[in-house]
Amino acid sequence: MNPVRPLDAADPVRAVLEARERGVPIALATSGTTDRPRFVVRDPESWWASFPAYSELTGVGPGASVWIPGPLSATMNLFAAVHAAAVGARVVEDAADATHACMTPAQLDRLGGELRPDALVCVAGARLEQRSAGPQVVHYYGAAELSFVAAGNHGDDLQPFKGVEVDLRDGEIWVRSPYVCLGYADGAAGPLRTDRDGWATVGDRGRWSGTTLSVLGRPGTVTTAGATVVIAEVEEQLAKVARGPVVVFGVPHEVLGEVLAVAVVESADLTRLKAYAREHLPSSHRPRRWQVVDELPLTAGGKVDRARLASV
Repeated sequence: MNPVRPLDAADPVRAVLEARERGVPIALATSGTTDRPRFVVRDPESWWASFPAYSELTGVGPGASVWIPGPLSATMNLFAAVHAAAVGARVVEDAADATHACMTPAQLDRLGGELRPDALVCVAGARLEQRSAGPQVVHYYGAAELSFVAAGNHGDDLQPFKGVEVDLRDGEIWVRSPYVCLGYADGAAGPLRTDRDGWATVGDRGRWSGTTLSVLGRPGTVTTAGATVVIAEVEEQLAKVARGPVVVFGVPHEVLGEVLAVAVVESADLTRLKAYAREHLPSSHRPRRWQVVDELPLTAGGKVDRARLASV
């Protein structure tokens, strides 16, 4: 049975609802090159199975009004819109009308001030640092292939999502849940791997702190002067010191091959982070290029566009 591709429809939300009624799988575009996207295939029931736990996490139920500023081409946004339709909430165009919102951390920094003070924001798509001001937030970590994995109030407060088993194998996050996808359309290659016992991974790294899961992200690395550096680990360290957003990425270097670069929004973070890097990071892990930007560039899906930062 050929899966339905909701983004090909005039109304993607309705396309998902109708696919479920017909018992047809859906294919959702995810990462890959722009001209050759990869499609994750899932049974719509894998979404519906998570609706009660998502409602409990976010408070979205009948009568709620949800603002989703990002495009429905991002899986987290389409999920939020489908969930709203299924539970009797409505999606609104104006932040001032919203009781709830679905945003990435970068969107929260940029657009959160448009929400009314009592709105509750569900943040996903990237790690959320602990906040001392702004709207009330909840946070989850997941992947298009795995759906929900862990949730809490911020990135240092993640517990396994209800219905999900989490295991770390040599620092790699594996999950087993009814929310995992069926695979990729057309036999495409991707990061999803499974085992015979129903466990799945997309290669994200993590570690336990008691029962709390710290997510380090997909292994992006930079090889500098022969040393391999995991970007997510450096970003995690610097984010604990920074007062504003901080993004770490790799850039080419004529002599060393590659070096780490950092972009911040708060100019005062430069001095603070450089001092921290000198004192606490080994030479191979110290960023060599620093830049201050007025705001972090975003991809169409609302995530930080590291490629654009690297090209500056």
